Amino acid sequence: MKIQRSLSWKLLQTLVRPFAVLFFDLKIYGSHHIPPDGGVLIVSNHQSLLDPILLPLHLRRPLNFIAKSELFSNRVFAWFLRSILNAFPVRQGQGDVRAVKETIQRLQEGHLMNIFPEGARTLDGEIAPLLGGVALIIERAKVVVVPAVIVGAYDAWPIHRKFFRRRPVRIEFGPPMELVGLDRDETLAAIDGRLRHMFQELRAKDRPASWKNGAA
Repeated sequence: MKIQRSLSWKLLQTLVRPFAVLFFDLKIYGSHHIPPDGGVLIVSNHQSLLDPILLPLHLRRPLNFIAKSELFSNRVFAWFLRSILNAFPVRQGQGDVRAVKETIQRLQEGHLMNIFPEGARTLDGEIAPLLGGVALIIERAKVVVVPAVIVGAYDAWPIHRKFFRRRPVRIEFGPPMELVGLDRDETLAAIDGRLRHMFQELRAKDRPASWKNGAA
């Protein structure tokens, strides 16, 4: 089943994309690796609050997100998360069964979904250890898994800053992963290894001047 982008989703992409390119020098690679239809899970590192805004800017499918429940406490922001970003809440650190079931259901319905398997934004710009829940979702949903890495968003908006700043950001989507026949531990290890490899390759491949000079 092919799920089309809503008018609000297309409008958000149209408005944000030029700003992101000019302000963050945003470059996105490998979006052709994402299948045009069917359930697909994008697993990505989590650098900043910019991630769910920048990740889908070049995608031709609407992207669904899981967001920590605290972000839904503000009614206006909660409306934005649900209605524009197709997000739903998860209670972090509590084994939220409802969120896991919702994720699996959306994937089986043919949606494109994103999960940040670290569970929270990075504290230092590097990839933190992955949580095991993503392996359970992959096992149950049985859908295509596409790895993605984000570099530079931590410098643009680290967790300790109130506002973002002008820094270059790069995103890369990799080829779908072959995870059939792996158990949960092996699946988690495979994702962890792929993300870390892609992360280092992207940092080495496309290094803006501010990265080379060590600006932060």
